[in-house]
Amino acid sequence: MTVSLVQPTGVAHTRIYAYGAARGENFVPNDDLVGPIDSSDEWIRQRTGIVTRVRADTSTTAVDLATDAAREAVEKSGVPADQIDAVIIATISNPKQTPSVSAIVADRIGANPAAAYDLNAACAGFAYGVAQADALIRGGIVRYAVVVGAEKLSDIVDPTDRSISFLLGDGAGAAVVGPSDTPGIGPTVWGSDGSRADAVGMNHTLVEFRDGEAEWPTLRQEGPTVFRWAVWEMVKVARQALEAAGIEASDLAAFVPHQANMRIIDEFAKQLKLPDTVVIGRDIETTGNTSAASIPLATHRLLEEHPELSGGLALQIGFGAGLVFAAQVVVLP
Repeated sequence: MTVSLVQPTGVAHTRIYAYGAARGENFVPNDDLVGPIDSSDEWIRQRTGIVTRVRADTSTTAVDLATDAAREAVEKSGVPADQIDAVIIATISNPKQTPSVSAIVADRIGANPAAAYDLNAACAGFAYGVAQADALIRGGIVRYAVVVGAEKLSDIVDPTDRSISFLLGDGAGAAVVGPSDTPGIGPTVWGSDGSRADAVGMNHTLVEFRDGEAEWPTLRQEGPTVFRWAVWEMVKVARQALEAAGIEASDLAAFVPHQANMRIIDEFAKQLKLPDTVVIGRDIETTGNTSAASIPLATHRLLEEHPELSGGLALQIGFGAGLVFAAQVVVLP
């Protein structure tokens, strides 16, 4: 006798219900960082668009930031915490290799025993998480999911490094994803190029640090390489995401790219030929580059400053170490 397995089936569509945010407690202006890198406030502003960035207290961890952001998103969503079936956290700054940030956060927000796991897709992590939550819900595996991008990058910067240290900030952004009567999350265009893994990432391993062969591992990047890749290759991905969603740039209410560099954001907008009606996330100016947290933090701020964007379409795209990338169009809650 042949026994057939039961296969779960989910809903046809999903959407983002609400966003939450948490930023580091301290504003760190350019002038506080320029000494060790022999630079100036003007140089940083011109190259990156950053005026100040937020960094967390020494005692605050990525887990704390993720908890605060997730808690706000759940409260605003109207979904009871005990009905959250999955907590997905994108991060490269878990203070421990294990346990996961997500398992601790799931418990802290009252979602225990939700499925919980961390993912490492660097600055594309939040978009990866949204893609997974969408698939899990439509596949019938979960009904509601919390997706969080959370980073405390100040723990892994070298103050004397001129390649990336002055860009980075601390924070977390979260979104609750659940069933929808109409499509609220478009197809995800994602991928990787490991042949360029050396372009951005950690400069040492923990084993090398343990054995006294290297200093504490910190982030480094080949700035020109990453800039060219982001500007030329990622614009193609953004266009593919628009096409996959069946819309044009003029249909967008907002554009929320990873907050890597203001020059990259400006070039994106130019190449995508975004009309003036599209509001562009520029959270980097006062928050800095928060890797996996940057897209949800920028979206959270846009919705606070422009509540009229609610219900409109937003194109989000993340890209970073790996090299990895992901983009999708979403309906703003």
